[in-house]
Amino acid sequence: MNKNSKVLALKYRPKTFKDLIGQEVVAETIYNSIKHNRSANAYLFTGIRGVGKTTIARIVAKALNCKNGIENLCKDNFCENCEEISNSNHIDIFELDAASRSSVENTKELIEFSRYAPTSSKYKIYILDECHMLSRQAWNSLLKTLEEPPEYLKFIFATTEIKKVPVTIVSRCQRFDLSRVNSEELFKFIKEVKNKENGKINDEALKLIVKISEGSVRDALSLLDRALLNQNEKSDLDLKEAQKIFGYFDKSYLINLFKFLFKGNENEVINIYRSIYAQGVEPKVFLNDFLEMLYYIKNISYIKLDGTNFSLNDEDFKEIETISKETTPKILLLFWQFTIKTLSELDIVSNQNLSMEMFLIRLLYLKEERVLNNKKDIDLNYEKNDNNLKKSQKIELSKNGENLEIKNKTISQIKNFSQEDNSKPDSNFKAKLTKIKINNFEELINLCNQKKELKLKYELETNVSVVSFADQKIEISFNENLDKDFVKQLSFKLSEWTGQRWIIAFSKKIGQLPKKNEKYLHKLKIIEETKKKDIYKKILESLSDAELVDVKFDKDENDRF
Repeated sequence: MNKNSKVLALKYRPKTFKDLIGQEVVAETIYNSIKHNRSANAYLFTGIRGVGKTTIARIVAKALNCKNGIENLCKDNFCENCEEISNSNHIDIFELDAASRSSVENTKELIEFSRYAPTSSKYKIYILDECHMLSRQAWNSLLKTLEEPPEYLKFIFATTEIKKVPVTIVSRCQRFDLSRVNSEELFKFIKEVKNKENGKINDEALKLIVKISEGSVRDALSLLDRALLNQNEKSDLDLKEAQKIFGYFDKSYLINLFKFLFKGNENEVINIYRSIYAQGVEPKVFLNDFLEMLYYIKNISYIKLDGTNFSLNDEDFKEIETISKETTPKILLLFWQFTIKTLSELDIVSNQNLSMEMFLIRLLYLKEERVLNNKKDIDLNYEKNDNNLKKSQKIELSKNGENLEIKNKTISQIKNFSQEDNSKPDSNFKAKLTKIKINNFEELINLCNQKKELKLKYELETNVSVVSFADQKIEISFNENLDKDFVKQLSFKLSEWTGQRWIIAFSKKIGQLPKKNEKYLHKLKIIEETKKKDIYKKILESLSDAELVDVKFDKDENDRF
């Protein structure tokens, strides 16, 4: 069948272990196990589509039953067993599609047939392709047979989704994970096939085939088949023609799109995307290539331009290097997250093309918003002190010869820091702001009240002591109850209200007490003065357990609590 087939994927299907591409370790291990008569009861092959799972299964079946032995395994002049296995009509080799035989009844039938010895070969072999499609009940019925099969019985399983196979089954099999075929090896292979088929396809077009196939040999041969059917007798099929055939667009389009995207040119970005879409590129394909380009821009310094990377040529490599230097990792990572989110949401929209255009427009505005936010953000540079301010601060108030001491613990997590004014808001940003002049701390509190920023007002009145207040700079001390986001919130609001950047610095100095503390201390002072009066002493003679907690004045008094 292979010899006469016109389909390349079948025509050039490996016949022996030596013909396998990119699976040398797997081939050697199985070869040695059969050679030394230590073959497993069951083999399990897993990997992506087209890397050789079913092919290896057939080679193993031939190796176990070849009349010439494993060392002289038939390649051209097949023995009777190898010929029938290659043509899928051997009486003792059962190649089953698990998708159509997934029920427990099918499995019981299989087990029943397995009780009989092979007719014309050494081993009776069951090959179950896409075995992850079997039901759990079907798997359970196989457990005992897999663990202790008859000497003449072998199982070979193949699957692309190993996670769906029960662990109890995997543990009873000899598992082999088939890897993707690397680009260099796959390129060499399809070039040999092209030469055998007298194809006129240049190396750049072959590299594109390698890239699209993603390590799958079968996919690469299928794509090569398409390319051979579309080749021109007069000239070699080049990269541009290959891109048209496979619906793949030139990388230069995407590179130019990124250039204008980072420049904020919406018209050019949309025009380039429409040109890409006009070439027949589907939105999902575009997004995947978009992600790939993001990766290259972010990690171009780590990527070597050699034979293992067929995605980039010299010119593309230089262009990407230039773009990488002109942008920031934060923007690239933000774009990456947004693209992944869009890719996952693409199936729920009715018009994917329009969704792509809106995706690009959103990226443009996302970038601008990010830049604006960077300008509005106030970078706080922490001044690390050797001493973590573990000792509590003491605020002493002396009035009328009395010392009132309030212990104020300092937050160990918050250290003294200052703010740097690295950049100024742009003119457009300033124009949008309503400028307000704040002359002192009292005006700041009143402004917080007017703007309904009650949390900030509470923090200022309760937990903040003012050391100094000047234009665009406030120096404060604080107690342990101060909110950790206070400085960030206050800085942002001051910038928003005034259109100017404010520096808020923490100080070890003792400043003006918080407003509520002032009232509290005044109240304590009044209570202490009242306790010295005769009326309080007379009350204590009658009520020894009484405690003075507050003092109220008559209405004609000015002060009142």
